[in-house]
Amino acid sequence: MLLFQILVGNLKNFTYVIGDETEKVGIVIDPSWNLDRVMSTIRRNNLDIKYIFNTHSHWDHTIGNKEIANRTGARIIAHECAPAHKDIPAKDDDVVEVGNLKFKIFHTPGHCPDSICLMMDENLFTGDTLFVGDCGRTDLAGGNPAQLYDSLVEKILKLDDHTRIYAGHDYGSRLRSTLGYEKKHNRSLQPMSKEEFIEMMSK
Repeated sequence: MLLFQILVGNLKNFTYVIGDETEKVGIVIDPSWNLDRVMSTIRRNNLDIKYIFNTHSHWDHTIGNKEIANRTGARIIAHECAPAHKDIPAKDDDVVEVGNLKFKIFHTPGHCPDSICLMMDENLFTGDTLFVGDCGRTDLAGGNPAQLYDSLVEKILKLDDHTRIYAGHDYGSRLRSTLGYEKKHNRSLQPMSKEEFIEMMSK
């Protein structure tokens, strides 16, 4: 497997390029800025990009969709309720195969109604649902702290501690993490009731 985490733009976004090294096919997650760097990574590794995944529809995760799609021929995958353009609507528990790689989709609303996380082997690409040290904000349009609590508790916290966390922004103390580490150090994953979580998110 090839996995490239590319820091782009002024909002500390991450774009990911992931490929099957044997089959030379791959995906891009959340293209936004610095698209020439993204394309250089794709070309350098001779990858045929099949899909663009959007972890959610906020503009800073989708503004590069059209250009990357035009330059690669990739089809855009987003949750079925996402308002942004998509070629393939996805829902909870869908699995997308790219060469020998399998990406399982978790619908994780809360930061945004159409937020998803992508699980590939032990790698979880969390978008703005979960960061290193924190979680996504819920005070933007469509944000819902009760839904985010359910997403974290019912989806993410049930995964293995060895799960590697790759977030949508470089907002934490490290570029990537593990779920076990986040359980100890991430304020949003500490044991608390839904009411306590909602109160914490309102501060």
